[in-house]
Amino acid sequence: MSWSDSFLVLVLALAVEAAFGYPGRLYTRIGHPVTWIGRLIKALDRSFNRETWSAGRRRAAGLLALLVLLAVTGLAARSMEFALAATGPIGFCAIAVLASSLLAQRSLHEHVAAVSTGLREHGIEGGRAAVSMIVGRNPQSLDEAGVSRAAIESLAENFSDGIVAPAFWLGIGGPTGAVLYKAANTADSMIGHRTPRHEAFGWAAARFDDLVNLPASRLTALLIVIAAALNRNASPRAALRALFRDARHHRSPNAGWPEAAMAGALGLRLAGPRIYGNVRVEDRWMGDGRADATAQDIDRALVLYRTACTLLFGLALTIPMLIWLIAS
Repeated sequence: MSWSDSFLVLVLALAVEAAFGYPGRLYTRIGHPVTWIGRLIKALDRSFNRETWSAGRRRAAGLLALLVLLAVTGLAARSMEFALAATGPIGFCAIAVLASSLLAQRSLHEHVAAVSTGLREHGIEGGRAAVSMIVGRNPQSLDEAGVSRAAIESLAENFSDGIVAPAFWLGIGGPTGAVLYKAANTADSMIGHRTPRHEAFGWAAARFDDLVNLPASRLTALLIVIAAALNRNASPRAALRALFRDARHHRSPNAGWPEAAMAGALGLRLAGPRIYGNVRVEDRWMGDGRADATAQDIDRALVLYRTACTLLFGLALTIPMLIWLIAS
């Protein structure tokens, strides 16, 4: 599949996913590509991760498991891509519909908006229940400002990981590229943790995920800055200031970029000290605004998010047109 074809698939996939999302009935019946990948990762974890092995051996086993994961998912995706492409325009549309399942514009918006709705309609307990669906931190440790910040942070980070990154790799590497990205990202979320079982075994998955998310995190920050410039209730200048000052201080080499840009754009402070389970993590603050975020700030963040998604769609639409003009 050529680059122009890949970007046309991306345009269609973004449009389909924004309009319809991933149907709940379909998820109930057959699951989701991420759940299928997750089953393979669990099987590899059971087979390759032996607690009696040394840290070095477990790290090597984790690298081998990652290579097996990428080989299996890549081969399956490439085979399906070739088979459908051979059927002509109908197959091309089918590829786009399948690729839309690798994006999460609609579901991310719904989950974050549910936190705002929960706070407004059911108070702090409603907000905690909704935010517990999208963050790993202990919701009972969060007040209203903490719940609101957590929702906005999740929106910024998942805009990068769940939308811009798979869109980037879909455009660059076609559907197979997007599937390989989702496999790597899912592996990081499942085994890339610093726990006794996965600190050594998940090292390769965590480092590889950092690498493949690097370009998208920077692009996401840029989209948020431009979206802020198009919104009278946001500041692109403050977004840039927070981005260049704070992004590098985040414990993640990538998450700090969209979070810092979002914090500056909205005049908030995000990240900072947080509690995961019973463990307090002393993270640096992103942005120099107020920390007492509210449900209204979640709504403001969602406005920026929708604008940034529109910009991403416009970028995906522009690139194949440029390719066509250059080629002609």
